[in-house]
Amino acid sequence: MKTLREEYLKASKKGKTVILDEYCKRTKEERKYAIKKFRYKVKLKNSEERKHRPNKYRGEVISALADMWEIFDHPCGQRLKILLEDETDKLRRLGEIKCSDEVARQLKTISSATIDRRLTHQKEVLSLNFKYLKKRDMTLLSLVPTKTSVELDRQRSGSIQVDCVEHCGVSASGEYVNSLTTVDILFGWWEGEALMGKGQERALVGIKKCRRRFPTEWKEIHPDNGTNILNWHIHKYAQDTKLELSRSRAYKKNDNCFVEQKNSTHVRKPFGYLRFDSVEEQEIMNDLYRNELRLFKNFFQPVMKLEKKVRMRGKIHRKYDVAKTPYKRMMESDQVSAEVKEKLKKVYDSLNPAELKRQIDTKVKYLYKVYSKKNGSKNIAIDKKLTASMVSYYMIQQL
Repeated sequence: MKTLREEYLKASKKGKTVILDEYCKRTKEERKYAIKKFRYKVKLKNSEERKHRPNKYRGEVISALADMWEIFDHPCGQRLKILLEDETDKLRRLGEIKCSDEVARQLKTISSATIDRRLTHQKEVLSLNFKYLKKRDMTLLSLVPTKTSVELDRQRSGSIQVDCVEHCGVSASGEYVNSLTTVDILFGWWEGEALMGKGQERALVGIKKCRRRFPTEWKEIHPDNGTNILNWHIHKYAQDTKLELSRSRAYKKNDNCFVEQKNSTHVRKPFGYLRFDSVEEQEIMNDLYRNELRLFKNFFQPVMKLEKKVRMRGKIHRKYDVAKTPYKRMMESDQVSAEVKEKLKKVYDSLNPAELKRQIDTKVKYLYKVYSKKNGSKNIAIDKKLTASMVSYYMIQQL
């Protein structure tokens, strides 16, 4: 080692690099540690010869510290230090903490970093307790496979994405209306149903009603991980009706991207973000979902579908097909029977889009009046020329 050190000190910068590389390769020591050994005459001590700082805080202090940490709802060391300085004497007087004067003095002088170190064991015990709490039904989650939006079959009719939109306003307490929305990935055909509350059986009833209104057969349903939709009722229904059941990944809303887009244009745009929690409001929304709104959106609202993404100079350019309504996509598809196409054609010929739009605007305005009356506010005069989207804008301003 002495000879090697002499060679290192006399060598050039490149020579020192070569010596260090070879030495670290053979000894497996850290490079910075080896540099110190070569550069200085350091007498390295083993672990037994090193002086250790005495443990100032014994078991009584740690026990009292853990009790204080528990009382103040597990704060971090910096926050607990302030509480120890201010509240130790008070808790001793109240009999909540039993300790000697010396222990109380140490609690007041302990540093925040030491608090975090000394409470490491208590934090580990607490995490173990949380580890074995009852979690979601993992049996159901293991039975339902996860699929991303890419893995879903976009060329097959009957692949349905399902989601639930809350109309709770600024508070999620109590029972309120939820919109159950369904969309066919291939055609973009959409159906909705307003449900009171987030009950699992009610969600199943809503899915059945939406399915009956669909012109094509369902082959697969794909909800997110919400328990009101992904539950044993839906699982049994899928098995009984020969439906494939898949789910999104947790916290990955883009796996359900097709129905999420419809939630914005078909639910939030006409109804806004107010709280609807009465039966009358639910009936108005269902009247729209089952009649004018579904007809207007499916027959007269064109949809563009993404064909491919092209990366050019670090930027992604999206290529879309020609915009077509869900009705027109069904009429051009060979996966829809001639009988269904004939029925759709009859419905299309009987519709007046301008009249549908007027009826939608009228019912949305009436919904807003019912909401205003329910909350005891003054009836705001609404211009007849305002559209549903404008009314929903006024609804948002009332939040």
